[in-house]
Amino acid sequence: MTKTHITQAELARRWSISPRTLERWRWIGEGPRFLKIGGRVIYRLEEIEAFELRQTRSSTANAPQERATA
Repeated sequence: MTKTHITQAELARRWSISPRTLERWRWIGEGPRFLKIGGRVIYRLEEIEAFELRQTRSSTANAPQERATA
């Protein structure tokens, strides 16, 4: 079976960031879209990959074309 969702801890490891950063992003409406089922937060792999594509830049001078939550 192909995995289609990952946890906050798994995403934090994937991006080498703190799980608290993901929590903060959810609080301020940034980062990838997520699901909250009961008290558990999970991320769809398709949402993560779409977010990663939106973050792709060719230089540090490039501004994002849209907000990360769009």
